[in-house]
Amino acid sequence: MITVHHLEMSRSQRILWLLEELGLPYELVLYKRDPKTRLAPPALKAVHPLGKSPVITDGELTIAESGAILEYLAECYGPAQTGDLAELQPAPGSEAHRQCRFWMHYAEGSLMNWLVMKLVFMKIPTQPMPFFVRPIARAICDQVLKKLVDPNLRTGLDLMEAHLAKNHWFAGEQLSIADFQMCFPVEAALARTGNANRYPKLKAFQERVAARPAYQRALAKGGPVLLTD
Repeated sequence: MITVHHLEMSRSQRILWLLEELGLPYELVLYKRDPKTRLAPPALKAVHPLGKSPVITDGELTIAESGAILEYLAECYGPAQTGDLAELQPAPGSEAHRQCRFWMHYAEGSLMNWLVMKLVFMKIPTQPMPFFVRPIARAICDQVLKKLVDPNLRTGLDLMEAHLAKNHWFAGEQLSIADFQMCFPVEAALARTGNANRYPKLKAFQERVAARPAYQRALAKGGPVLLTD
């Protein structure tokens, strides 16, 4: 039996979505964030030394990092799939495989870095600090967002929008693990940039994902995807 150690409002949600698509039985262990720090609880370190989520156990195996988990599940349980799950891992050497590999790495290697920075620099001015420091902190954060973070996010969003204008899914016409990996950063990017209407193809991708029954089942079990405060 697969066990998913799932942190609320986190990237772990995409693991639940894939498991629901695959129709695999699994046990869900839900962890709450610290109400003050919003960080993962120390209990996760008993599962994996990093103390992060997602982590799964499958028999004697313990696997961390969402990309590695998605690849493991697709390798072990994907080959028997048919229909729109038949190419979770596209054939090596194909264009779909190259696209899948790129977006699997881009999601966490590039895009999420800017999204995390966006969240951090938006939150800093709201944290407790002496009143005379707050205007300085806000001014610095505004400049970092304006000159560094936001331009890089726009570049990424424009890239994804152009790609999805030519492709139904991130690896091409078939659903792949790249879509599971990209679903969280796409939702976060559209929410945090505040201009979703500029990216109709990305919005349509998000809506296609949200409409899938397996995604809805995952959401019902795992809870909301994004931090709301």
